[in-house]
Amino acid sequence: MNETPQKAPGESGLYNRIAVLRAERAISRQALADAMDVNYQTIGFLERGDYSPSLKLALALAEYFALPVEAIFSKTPFQPLSQQVYGTAMLAERGKS
Repeated sequence: MNETPQKAPGESGLYNRIAVLRAERAISRQALADAMDVNYQTIGFLERGDYSPSLKLALALAEYFALPVEAIFSKTPFQPLSQQVYGTAMLAERGKS
């Protein structure tokens, strides 16, 4: 699976993995918004980086996804998960086939 490079973080200055986490769990924006007690548009704003979450919302998202906050939000771009998990060794192995 090829992952495209992340775009600039938008106005918030934060990168996040909310869309990826939602997709992995087949959760709609509306369902996540309902669980967080926010408008579904807020989830879209967060995903695009147009909005910085309050500390309360960031912690609630972390609890919802059962992940540390820093696994969801970052000031620097996230590495693709495949690169984080497999590193460059996986890429070298693919080249040998």
